Amino acid sequence: MTAPAELEAEIRRLHYVEGWPVGTVASQLGVHHDVVERVLGLQKLGDEPEDRPRLIDPFMGFITDTLAQFPRLCSTRMFDMLVQRGYRGSARTVRRHVAEVRPRPRREAYLRIDPLIGEQAQIDWAHVGKVDVPEGRRTLWLFVIVLAWSRAQWGEFVFDLSVNSLLRSLARAAEYFGGSCRQWLFDNAKTVVLERFGQAVRFHPLLLDFAGKFNTQLRVCAVRKANQKGRVERAIRWWRQRFLAGRVIRSVDQGNRELTEFLTTTVLDRPHPTLPGKTVRQCLAEEQQVLLRLPAPLPPADLVTPAAVDKTAFIRFDTNSYSVPHEHASDTLTLVASDRTVRLLDGTGAPVAEHDRNWGRRQIVELPEHRAALLAQKRGAQASKGRDRLRAAVPQVDALLQRWVEAGCNLGSMTARTLKLLDLYGADLFAAAVAEVITRGTWDIGAIAHVCEQLRIAAARPVPVPLNLGAHVPDRDVIPHPLESYDVLRSR
Repeated sequence: MTAPAELEAEIRRLHYVEGWPVGTVASQLGVHHDVVERVLGLQKLGDEPEDRPRLIDPFMGFITDTLAQFPRLCSTRMFDMLVQRGYRGSARTVRRHVAEVRPRPRREAYLRIDPLIGEQAQIDWAHVGKVDVPEGRRTLWLFVIVLAWSRAQWGEFVFDLSVNSLLRSLARAAEYFGGSCRQWLFDNAKTVVLERFGQAVRFHPLLLDFAGKFNTQLRVCAVRKANQKGRVERAIRWWRQRFLAGRVIRSVDQGNRELTEFLTTTVLDRPHPTLPGKTVRQCLAEEQQVLLRLPAPLPPADLVTPAAVDKTAFIRFDTNSYSVPHEHASDTLTLVASDRTVRLLDGTGAPVAEHDRNWGRRQIVELPEHRAALLAQKRGAQASKGRDRLRAAVPQVDALLQRWVEAGCNLGSMTARTLKLLDLYGADLFAAAVAEVITRGTWDIGAIAHVCEQLRIAAARPVPVPLNLGAHVPDRDVIPHPLESYDVLRSR
């Protein structure tokens, strides 16, 4: 036990000045008597053990030579090699000896590099975690880019780590900074580097073409040398402490809204780490004067790929199904996908359909006009298409359908009555009402109608009045007649 200096001084005073014996000092101060004896120098040293030969002694030279050639060789492998050479000792003895004689790695000295203004931007991604999406979960990443001189930063949350996602983020960052640096420095990610042998690097052709349009040079760090892009590594650690700590990211949109506010306030208003008296905002204003001009217009970064349309007039992309007009069934269209939209073009480049990008798993995204046109051709598909329409409006409606089946209800009748509520209140109110009814654990259509009415009143919307006039009712003006004729009929 190591005693504080004050305690050792008190032990010496009580023993030499007050004359207290060792046991009294130990009991009064609450320490072990060995501590008191050690402080007073009263411990008795035993006889030194004799140097006896060990089983490992004949093999020490072999161990030293082997570790000099293979300094990272593990002790268990060394033990196996010694056993083959006649060693009869334990693996524990080998482990202790290897730990004592293993060559220590030399400490590396790093060269401090200060890039010129407007010269370099460092880029990397940070793993954030998992985010719940409809029917599954997706991995969330934070894209970060740092201007090496001004320390200005930009970032966004993404689900996708493809090269098209990288190009989109680079274009948005260049727009935010008001220009582009002369170098983009990356790590050796597969999105950036397709192949590397020593100093020879083969970049992704799309990234190479994109950088050429910005007149920017691509550079990568040495393998396992993340310190060469220390500014972005430090920025990621700072973002984890200042932005991500204690914050729950439930969606990309919510995370990017909060991130934009953080970028325009905290990130720009912090002091520059190496230029005293200046903020990052002031340094960014200086660096913007020497940044490269952006190409006009910005080069496209969307994914363009052929997409086969199945027999049900849907194309499959990223586990989700997107509808197209039924006349394109079994055709091959061109899919143009960004992180916000999914567009489908025909062979001439004319637009066929456009959807909002769905980041869920195994979702069916169908436009009402596509369904209506198909129903006009397939009148016998009304029942199943009605359920598909409910699924399109409310993805979790399958739980409601299951409760109808368990209760013994007629699915056709229940679907028809529920579709009337959908047409009456609209998709947004209807979806919120079904979600609340499912949460309550019920399935009654009357409960759905009651919740829809409550939500309508809360949203201050007009009272929905359905006017369903049959085709047999002519569209004409009704001319009122005198009511005295009814009195004449009554008298008769």
